Amino acid sequence: MFSIGMQELIIILIIALLVLGPKRLPEVARALGRGVKEFRKATREVKESIDIEGELKKIEDEIISEEIEEKEKAKNGRK
Repeated sequence: MFSIGMQELIIILIIALLVLGPKRLPEVARALGRGVKEFRKATREVKESIDIEGELKKIEDEIISEEIEEKEKAKNGRK
């Protein structure tokens, strides 16, 4: 995704400490961690849903192809 170096991370933490203070920083960090966890969970669920829909579409296409082949065979067998 993106890369944050050690220097950037230290600067972000110092700014967060100055803005939020030492008492609120841990609770904000926990809330942020929970938010990231929920976001990843939702992203994973969407990916799984898309994968399932893709598999269902493949199966549906196979069934339709088989039905068409069977109809053509039956049609050719009558001639």
